[in-house]
Order: sequence, then structure tokens, then C-alpha cells
Amino acid sequence: QVQLVESGGGLVQAGGSLRLSCATSGLTFSRYTVGWFRQAPGKEREFVAAAHISWLGGSKDYADSVKGRFTISRDNAKNTIDLQMNNLKPEDTAVYYCAAEVYLSGGYDRQENYRYWGQGTQVTVSS
Repeated sequence: QVQLVESGGGLVQAGGSLRLSCATSGLTFSRYTVGWFRQAPGKEREFVAAAHISWLGGSKDYADSVKGRFTISRDNAKNTIDLQMNNLKPEDTAVYYCAAEVYLSGGYDRQENYRYWGQGTQVTVSS
């Protein structure tokens, strides 16, 4: 069975940093495109970042709102996905979810294209 579990969320002041981690099991990790999404109260779930598989170039993609501040990484040996978040802003406050889908090349920024999801972890950024 496939399982994704997020951790590392919490409360941080604006300008601070936080590192999220997503542990996965039950899948051949290197075959999957992995991503992070977030959902703030009263807003739709939105794309944050994605990391592509090696034979598709192993590239990374980010939402404009987090470029230069967030970094997604993957460790195929540990089957984990991390999201390093720097210079956090109050508007980054949301529940953050990790997600995975086999061989995504396009549509990586659309939540409906991901089959597997974690339960989410809360990130709160105070002013």
C-alpha cells in the first residue's frame, strides 16, 4: 500500500525558515514525479513546487509566489521529499500537502493529476 506522511510544520515568524519532509512507502519512488501543494483558509488548493524524474531531466518547477524562497528536493535512497522554505511571509500560511504520480511530464501543477497524497501539515507564519 502507498503511504505519504508530511512532517515539519509549525509556527514561525515572518522572515524565518522551515523545512518540511514527506516520507513515502509502498511505491517505486524513482518512477514518480513528486510535488508540494498548499491550501489556505478560504482559498483553493494551489501548486507550490514539483521535482521531475531523472529521465525527464530531473528538473524542478516552482510557483511564481515562492520562486527564490522555496527549494524542493528528493532523496531516492530514503524515499523522501523535502521542501526548504526561507524568508517566510504571512501569506505562506496554509496546510501543505505532498503528492506523487507516475511519470508526469505535463500538468504537474494540477492537483487532479496526482494519485497519491499525504494528510497535510500546518504552516503558520506570524507577522
